[in-house]
Amino acid sequence: MSVASTADPSTAAEAAEALRAAAVSGQRVRIAGNGSKLGWGNPIAPPDVELRTTSMARVVAHNEGDFTAIVEPGLPFATLQSELAAKGQMLAIDPPAGEATVGGVFATSDSGPLRHRYHAPRDLIIGVQLALADGSVARAGGTVIKNVAGYDLAKLFTGSFGTLGLMAEIAVRLHPLPQGTATAVGRSDDPAKLAAGAAACAREPLEADAFDVGWDAEGGAILVRLSGETASTRVAKTLPLLADAGLITSVEDHDDAIWARQREGQRSPDGVVVGVATGPASLRLVLEAAQAAGATLVGRAALGLAWLRLDGLSDDDAIARVTELREKLAPASVTVTDAPSAVRQAVDPWGPVDPARLALMRSVKARFDPTSCCAPGLFVGGL
Repeated sequence: MSVASTADPSTAAEAAEALRAAAVSGQRVRIAGNGSKLGWGNPIAPPDVELRTTSMARVVAHNEGDFTAIVEPGLPFATLQSELAAKGQMLAIDPPAGEATVGGVFATSDSGPLRHRYHAPRDLIIGVQLALADGSVARAGGTVIKNVAGYDLAKLFTGSFGTLGLMAEIAVRLHPLPQGTATAVGRSDDPAKLAAGAAACAREPLEADAFDVGWDAEGGAILVRLSGETASTRVAKTLPLLADAGLITSVEDHDDAIWARQREGQRSPDGVVVGVATGPASLRLVLEAAQAAGATLVGRAALGLAWLRLDGLSDDDAIARVTELREKLAPASVTVTDAPSAVRQAVDPWGPVDPARLALMRSVKARFDPTSCCAPGLFVGGL
């Protein structure tokens, strides 16, 4: 991607000034950390200015007693987790981070299997400092878990893909690092049995850290991960739920590799990944769609979220598969994350959007970025 110029601010004020200068001169800005998700969203022309966050990469504060931290957006996500783990804590988000930065994870609302228990990034962000396109620096929220300070701009900016401005500091809620895990596994090549096993587990108070489904050419599995001193005992009580649904059961005490594969299944560096958001009751339908499309699948079994990975297809075949999936799974939300530019040009990564919602999003965009200098065209509806 050819970029006319690069800005590398080290403070929120410098970032805000870079955005203001671009807005005044009619330039287009793309905010980037390590660039691991620059292929997401609508394909757009190379920006006039790439605003890098690599010089904003500090842990500003870590209050161990309150289980909170304030971090800058350019900090590598893996580095943050490593530093927190040394204190027995974690930010309870586990996307397939790779080279991702903290800012990139929150800007795209990325997540992994821990979303089952700890919810989405927007539920773990408690405050934010913003660099805005008018040159101002704003704060919202706070550094305590319960606060009602002002409008909830932290949640608004989470998942906005950098189209409203830059999150210059991010205050987050932390959790204790789990001690000891075990995973109950139920396998079958029948989508109906997998869906029945997932439904049976969902009805019980299992207090699982993660509750996933997986599917590939060899069949599928329901995965239930528990943690703590009683993990093995509680996993043993989970097995009958899976067995009664006709699944072949087992227990994995050394389960890190299983969950690493689940995270990796949400990405495809050379193929296409289709995200599906629907209700848990539609799990069988989504599994059957993945089977028919020849896709691998990973998903949050109790949340109705799934990622279908299509590898080894030509652009034309990938476009056809995405179109078929949207028709088969309607009215579920079917989006495209990883995909070649030609595929994203043809299918609209975001899919259809309700006109009333789009009108509201246009109003928000106009309020925070009136000259549309922040990645114009990247977001839903070409925002």
